[in-house]
Amino acid sequence: MAAVAEETKKISAWRVLGMALGNRKTGFMLLFGFASGLPFALFLGTLFAWLTEAEVDLETMGIFSLIGLAYAFQFLWSPLIDKVDIPLLRRLGKRKQWIVPMQLLLGAILVTMSLLEPRTQLGMFSLLAGIGAFASATQDIAINAWRIDVADEVATIDILSTVYQMGFRLSSLVGGALGLIIAARIGWPETYMMMGGILLAVGAVGLFAPNAEGAAELTENDEQVRALRMAGELAPEIRNRALAAVGALWAAAIGAVLAFMIMSMTYAPEDRPNPTQFIVVWGPWIIVATIILPSLIAGWLSGQKKTGRHLLTHDAPPVSGGSYVLDHLYRALVLPLVELVGRMGWSLVLIFAVVLTYRICDAIWGTFAYPFYLGELEYTNDDVAFASKFFGIGAIIAGLALGGLLLTTIGRMATLLIGGILAALTNLLYADMAIGGHTMQAFSDAVGFTYLIEQVPGIGDAALAKLTITIGFENLAIGIAGAAYVAWLSSIVSKKFSAVQYALLSSLTLLVGTLGRGALGEMIENQGYYDVFVLTTWIGLGAAVLVCVEWYRESRWKESAGIVAPEAGEAVPAE
Repeated sequence: MAAVAEETKKISAWRVLGMALGNRKTGFMLLFGFASGLPFALFLGTLFAWLTEAEVDLETMGIFSLIGLAYAFQFLWSPLIDKVDIPLLRRLGKRKQWIVPMQLLLGAILVTMSLLEPRTQLGMFSLLAGIGAFASATQDIAINAWRIDVADEVATIDILSTVYQMGFRLSSLVGGALGLIIAARIGWPETYMMMGGILLAVGAVGLFAPNAEGAAELTENDEQVRALRMAGELAPEIRNRALAAVGALWAAAIGAVLAFMIMSMTYAPEDRPNPTQFIVVWGPWIIVATIILPSLIAGWLSGQKKTGRHLLTHDAPPVSGGSYVLDHLYRALVLPLVELVGRMGWSLVLIFAVVLTYRICDAIWGTFAYPFYLGELEYTNDDVAFASKFFGIGAIIAGLALGGLLLTTIGRMATLLIGGILAALTNLLYADMAIGGHTMQAFSDAVGFTYLIEQVPGIGDAALAKLTITIGFENLAIGIAGAAYVAWLSSIVSKKFSAVQYALLSSLTLLVGTLGRGALGEMIENQGYYDVFVLTTWIGLGAAVLVCVEWYRESRWKESAGIVAPEAGEAVPAE
């Protein structure tokens, strides 16, 4: 009987997977994932190849790299995306009113950039690139919220998250390696015009994507604001004090970023602030000001409601003017955190710990990958392009596919644990490469992989084989871990506040990676790559232990609630 039950479970899982992949939402998720990754690749990758060919100096290219701050700090304007409706476009849907215009704007920007000459029209060129980066980051906020909002029993959050990442990785191949190949044959202006045309087409097709809400949701924001003045809710004066504190913290953070951008763009080269130093010094304080301290304030507010202090004893009268604006600001800026802290309680500390550590291995390592391949191991550019771009991206996509299958068959937390362990252990493969790669070479020879790589014209040899198989295993593990991580992070978020909550939580993923790069670089200089890879392995295994604790907590909650699993896309509460 047990065998029959297990076989029935497997059949059911495969059927669910097939239904999800054939769902209309899944197809648009793949398209939106592609549209999300393409501008990222074009603005922060291949653009520098174009600038180099146009003989733009390195100092100026360093300024272009600042547009990456739009992605790092996108959570700063996530409340705007979650709350504000665009006139005349609200009929498209709460999320599509932001997604489609951003895609069309990005397409128009890329086409316009293709008509400019970077060296002689650098001012307009850089302005368009900066606007494009902010439009791309805004699109990402809305797409992540759309993915969480439209998830259902068929197109589950697990499958949608996996498909999103597949689209993102495919676009990095198209905008990165393929973009370089195309540009070498037809030129950079024509290449960017082609990419712009692709995004314009995606924006047009995106008009037909399913909406994330029904007709009743059109007034959800206003209903949430009106509910703030019902009996049992916090008194307006208490909410306003919390709003003032959180608003001041966010204003200070936004002011710091804007001041840095203005100084970088307008000051003389010798007086410009150092971007790396800004991220390392001010990055943590911005996170503290916009996430950590507001979370503590939200916890205090949630505690007041639980103890029954500072609550309205009867419905307050409707308001207009300044009080109406304050209520809407509270709903946009503070209420998402109050809901998250109130639902998760102290479990949020454990969730923050997982968020901060789970992706640390690849987050820190990515910066030093090319110095390791090209400098330490002395591979050529062609070798690295083949191993990391073509084969490597294929391995990530395969890992994402395997991760999606595991999510469907064995569950989210089991896949999260397996992905975390594998991602940690693959650092040991690089540790072997750092001391000669004899084990990886022997393995590649034994399985016949070396023979296959030797057939690659021009560059194929045994040394390339061991690099390629090492990158392949790492990227396969990253794909599995990435599929599980995004699905898990999405499951924590409430659909009512998906844009703000997901943007805030995902931004924490960047924190430790950003802070750790300086220390890691110093460790590489002093001790070499081998010790670094051993250290990152232990850190990754530590994150896996935290996943086990979170799995136990979630299982306890399910048992106490008497359910098998939360609904797809439903926010996971605390115990």
